[in-house]
Amino acid sequence: MGETSENISKKTENEKKNSGSSEFQISIFTQRIKNLTEHLKSNKKDNNTRRGLMKLVGKRKKLLSYVKKKSSDKYESIIKSLGLRR
Repeated sequence: MGETSENISKKTENEKKNSGSSEFQISIFTQRIKNLTEHLKSNKKDNNTRRGLMKLVGKRKKLLSYVKKKSSDKYESIIKSLGLRR
């Protein structure tokens, strides 16, 4: 189905198993967004999933703006590591 949260936590820089950190949450949201996007490619009329996808995108956007406000260096590293904003 995709990467599990354990694999994502290993990829994140924070080795303290801090699943509440903004960086970890953003990476989890990004993986879920990718999975839902793949699902919607084959199920075009699934509007409930589309709504959930839009909510996830909004949550990730808010977290990214929070991280950018706190530390622009962390923001840049997150964007680069997840491949966002091409």
